Amino acid sequence: MSIIGQILSGALGIIASLSQQQTNGGSTWGTLDNPLLPQFLTNNPLPWGLPWGPLTAKDDNPYTSAPNTGVIREYDFTIKRGQIAPDGYMKNVLLINGQFPGPMLEANWGDTFVITVHNQIVGPEEGTALHWHGLLQKGSPWFDGVPAVQQCPIAPGSSFTYTFKADLYGSSWYHSHYSAQFAGGLFGPMIIHGPTNAPYDIDLGPVMLSDYYHTDYFTLVEGAMASNSSANFNPAPASDNNLINGKMNFNCSTVAAGDNAPCSSNAGISKFKFTTGKTHRLRLMNLGGEGLQRFSIDGHNMTVIANDFVPIKPYTTNVVTLGIGQRSDVLVTANAGKSDSAFWMRSNISTICSITTQPAALAAIYYDKADSTKPPTSTAWNVPDPGTCSNDDLSLTTPYYALAPSTPSTTQTFEINYHINATGHFLWALGAHSFRADYNQPILLLANEGNFTYPAEWNVQNFGTNTTIRIVVNNPSPVAHPMHLHGHNMQIIHEGPGDWDGVSTTGGSNPQRRDVQLVRNGGHMVMQFDADNPGVWPFHCHIAWHVSGGLYANMLERPADIAKDAPIPEMLAETCRDWSAWSTRTVVDQIDSGV
Repeated sequence: MSIIGQILSGALGIIASLSQQQTNGGSTWGTLDNPLLPQFLTNNPLPWGLPWGPLTAKDDNPYTSAPNTGVIREYDFTIKRGQIAPDGYMKNVLLINGQFPGPMLEANWGDTFVITVHNQIVGPEEGTALHWHGLLQKGSPWFDGVPAVQQCPIAPGSSFTYTFKADLYGSSWYHSHYSAQFAGGLFGPMIIHGPTNAPYDIDLGPVMLSDYYHTDYFTLVEGAMASNSSANFNPAPASDNNLINGKMNFNCSTVAAGDNAPCSSNAGISKFKFTTGKTHRLRLMNLGGEGLQRFSIDGHNMTVIANDFVPIKPYTTNVVTLGIGQRSDVLVTANAGKSDSAFWMRSNISTICSITTQPAALAAIYYDKADSTKPPTSTAWNVPDPGTCSNDDLSLTTPYYALAPSTPSTTQTFEINYHINATGHFLWALGAHSFRADYNQPILLLANEGNFTYPAEWNVQNFGTNTTIRIVVNNPSPVAHPMHLHGHNMQIIHEGPGDWDGVSTTGGSNPQRRDVQLVRNGGHMVMQFDADNPGVWPFHCHIAWHVSGGLYANMLERPADIAKDAPIPEMLAETCRDWSAWSTRTVVDQIDSGV
């Protein structure tokens, strides 16, 4: 019987056989005890009763209007190895403060994050670095968190403090940007409260969707980067399961012979509480390694109010599609049943667009008086996978705050390609080059010194004094790619099948903006951004194995202004000294691109 069949057959998966500590470490993710949001919305407010004062989502430019609340949000993260069983299969993972997923970061728009990261990864030792996905980092490009680009990795036994402003608001996440560590457990949600563009009653917080691999991340990277003549060569590994807030069951009878890892077929699933008649905000996030997610709630429509960090004019749907790194905030009203009703929450990895052996994730939603020890009996929406491997039509997604696209001062076309190199290794390329990092030579630090000459394998695109940059991505490859730009929200000018015709646009004077956009297989994307943020900004596919294989470029923006607009903090040099000392006495096993 399939895992879904097992759950639907009775209480299996509702009454877990493993403890929360065994499945998720020290977190409360997936339990009815997980707190609602916000936890400190009116802490040290500005006048007018809210931390962001009179600013609104409709009337104020989010890229120029961020307030300065003067509030510091301090967090302390310790990264270590550990063992957990989120779906019942016990494995070695990387944990933040002993939790999977990691602790939630929470702030108000205009607060300042101060996050100290302690690298205590041993057995074996590894470097690390954390990226704060989607934030602009204006004036703080050093703290974007990409090793070999803005900083040296944090050496084992060392610490690093990131200081940056909560300069946008909405739902996002943080994750390791060192190799594919985020596929090994190094991620967590990041919530920044700000003006609203639609009314709701209850904020249920993050709903984290993540494909899950029983093989440790380093072994998966070894397979993806092995020679094509090697027995372990596997550039597209299949995920073993799909999780909602770090939980799901797994059929242990399917574990391969000879695999002696402890396994329980009844680890338990995530649970959520709905209040009858109230409207709930769910912050959907795809935090996986590869899988394209299709999210729904039986019997309930969803009103989409934001994509990534961009509030949009609300629209209604039954299914939300999310590529890796994408987020959608949705509103759901508990009006589909009586106060004792229960419904299934579902997220299915697209088996057309992704590679998985168990695509279906379930969680249970209970109205006020429902029995949370019993499984729901609801039926899924009949919405077949369209197989386009793309987001909703751009015509549906209109930003709440309108921004007309500027006339581009330059246009550059990148084609996504892949090849087997001279040594038999499978590599991806964005444009003419496949990226490979040098951990000891961060590009931004070199730019700060006036050095703008780099090896081809760093794939640095120097846009000089250009004011508005348009990027055309043509994707003749057979798979879709969620393309992420750091330091900006992209304006998505067009997307569709085939190469761009050079003319077609969507959205007119107010096109969709977001920081990750799916580029369908055999299709294209046209995006642009204003050069208002001097720095070196990664642009890459967010599928772990693709960026490991080099599907990555660096956007060098306003190079002459880097040193002037963002003086380098001393701790960057200290971190590089620590890394140099460690890497001098230790062989750094960099088997992939490094990021």
